[in-house]
Amino acid sequence: MLVGLVLTGAEPVAATPVGQFGWPLQPRPTVLRRFDKPAQDWLPGHRGVDLAAAAGQAVLAAGDGIVVFAGTVADKPVVSIDHPGGLRTTYEPVRAEVAVGRRVGRGARIGTVAAGHEGCGTCLHWGLRSEGGGRRRREYLDPLGLLHFTPLRLKPVAPA
Repeated sequence: MLVGLVLTGAEPVAATPVGQFGWPLQPRPTVLRRFDKPAQDWLPGHRGVDLAAAAGQAVLAAGDGIVVFAGTVADKPVVSIDHPGGLRTTYEPVRAEVAVGRRVGRGARIGTVAAGHEGCGTCLHWGLRSEGGGRRRREYLDPLGLLHFTPLRLKPVAPA
């Protein structure tokens, strides 16, 4: 059996995020370190993902929401945004360009990447937490789960 590839000169197709949330950096960054949920909240783990970034690069709101924190935590500049459905995204180290209480839309610039994130030098640590409510408890989640990708579909090539 012979399998061939037909080159049509078309642009390559990549999966792109659709839905309420998108990447906090453009162009789409490389994931340097993945989410590693601890067995218990107080145990070691990695409560977010580290994304390759350059110092001074624009950081974008991953989704619509309200800025609930823009300041310093343990000598690191941090921005946190509350989103509908009880979700909170956190971005660090980020020099904030937004004030607490400001409404932001998906893709709005919220600040710039600062150097000095432990473990990667210059990268963006992007975190996600469910704030709980009702019977749900506060829980760290993988922020990559916010990104829903359109599936890549290959169409059959008609015989020549």
